[in-house]
Amino acid sequence: MQARSALFDLYGDYLRARGSRAPVSALVRLLAPLDIAAPAVRTAVSRMVRQGWLHPLRLAAGPGYLLTPKAARRLDETSARVYRTGRSGWDGRFDMLLLHEPPGRPETDRLALLGYGPLSEQVWVSPRASDEIVTILGAASIGYERFSASHSGSSGPAELVDRAWDLTRLGESYARFADTVHPAVKAITLRSTDEEAYAARFRLVHAWRSILLDDPQLPPALLPARWPGVRAAAFFDKHATRLRPAADRYVERCLHAAHRGGRVGFSEP
Repeated sequence: MQARSALFDLYGDYLRARGSRAPVSALVRLLAPLDIAAPAVRTAVSRMVRQGWLHPLRLAAGPGYLLTPKAARRLDETSARVYRTGRSGWDGRFDMLLLHEPPGRPETDRLALLGYGPLSEQVWVSPRASDEIVTILGAASIGYERFSASHSGSSGPAELVDRAWDLTRLGESYARFADTVHPAVKAITLRSTDEEAYAARFRLVHAWRSILLDDPQLPPALLPARWPGVRAAAFFDKHATRLRPAADRYVERCLHAAHRGGRVGFSEP
């Protein structure tokens, strides 16, 4: 796990609800159980400041970092995906973009993150319209036409979905998910420490988030039968909820220790 990616997870899953800020000493403590060393944390923080994700500030506990508005919006969007609190319905229509020129890599990545799939370099579709399209394509000076359309083919929208999104690869990722994280997560019992529960839950959320960034969040009507994402989501929900209390206790102790300048103690969940 890279330090920069772990920092995004840390802020999004734990620090966003705690003022979106933390002293650097707490960041170091909180990533240590994931085998991320202090120099790597500091380097990643500096890079995120330069990229506009974090803003340096002085806290009572020493130098710290606050999420920028851009980062807060991105993490809130990611959290809605991770915990599936966004819209889930579908009106049977697709949002279709006809771009005047092929998008660059940043725009391609952003379109995919918003749930759009390419039918060609310049034709993109999504079952849900995103308000961010105006900002993304406007910033890149890419002209476009936009339509709301229903599919009227005799075979239904399945062929269109297959062209726009690689559901076979995504389904394989979901099928592997539980098998990959199962040993570490199931190893956490009532005898485990809060730190152990926190580390296991952190890795669980990180693995889940990595899959969801490739998931267009298609409505059930557009997914294959027996979609493996359903089983994976049930596994994630169960263990993310089970490990949350112990993980929260560990985070609170790390933040408290940073303010006191002391060491983090250990207790049973």
